[in-house]
Amino acid sequence: MKVFVTGGAGYLGSVLVGELLATGHSVAVLDNFLYGQTSLLHLIGRGDLTIVCGDARDRRVMRPLLAHADAVIPLACITGAPACDADMSAAITTNFQAVRDLMADRSPSQRLLFPNTNSGYGTGGDVPLTEDAPFRPQSLYAKLKTQAEQVVLQHENTVSFRLATVFGPSPRMRLDLLVNDLVHRAVTEGVIVLYEPHFRRNYVHVRDVAALFRWGLDGTPRHPVYNFGLSEANLTKRQLCEEIRRQVPRLRVLEASAMDHDRDRRDYLVDNARIEAEGMRAVIPLSQGIGELVEACEMLRGRNHVNA
Repeated sequence: MKVFVTGGAGYLGSVLVGELLATGHSVAVLDNFLYGQTSLLHLIGRGDLTIVCGDARDRRVMRPLLAHADAVIPLACITGAPACDADMSAAITTNFQAVRDLMADRSPSQRLLFPNTNSGYGTGGDVPLTEDAPFRPQSLYAKLKTQAEQVVLQHENTVSFRLATVFGPSPRMRLDLLVNDLVHRAVTEGVIVLYEPHFRRNYVHVRDVAALFRWGLDGTPRHPVYNFGLSEANLTKRQLCEEIRRQVPRLRVLEASAMDHDRDRRDYLVDNARIEAEGMRAVIPLSQGIGELVEACEMLRGRNHVNA
């Protein structure tokens, strides 16, 4: 299958592209290399990989690549609330308008797998949220992703994956993701200052997410929308820190005053039963991913691997 991946040199894309090539797909990548990343250099020279430096908002660049694709995975995104807040115009044009334009230019015969985030659930109480739960986005990032999903699902042959908070090492490493950030602080500083320790999230390893997109291409998803995360990792931030301390015993966790607040107000539990019933599930344990991050952070001291 010929797969067109925008943002293919990013945190998820640089893992996914290698997985797609390893499983026999040919891949065309479009990326603007905004962060100067060299995450695909090890794949240069393959006949089944095309890399184009360009902007997913430029339809003149997008259309020729789209025309040759059997499937599309639009990963190009200003990812995360801080990055979207830092450049709201880029966030709107990339995360929403570029997706809307892509859907207008795409053929219904081309399968499209959309990477959404379960950040859109915002606040959900004590009941695990299914795909039927209402959105309560708490940030511009979450609002734009939920709006883009609504556009995508108006078209046939599309599937949206609402991803849990992704973690784990990647060739285009990011340390501004919650688990990655906390492990890096534990390894390099030995101290974590924790805001809203009772807030809950779901988590999923980046390689499990790559496997999810392979499943979406090669399988026959029965629903248009799926939650996807590690079901045993619906944890409070305090519980997450305890998991990290098991592998970094010197870690001290300081809980911030109740007067202080995290800008990220997400707090919810997620139900992943729908996709698990179809035989697809996240399998890499949180403990394994934390161990990988501990090793990775030994190589990342003093380096900047963030989006904002």
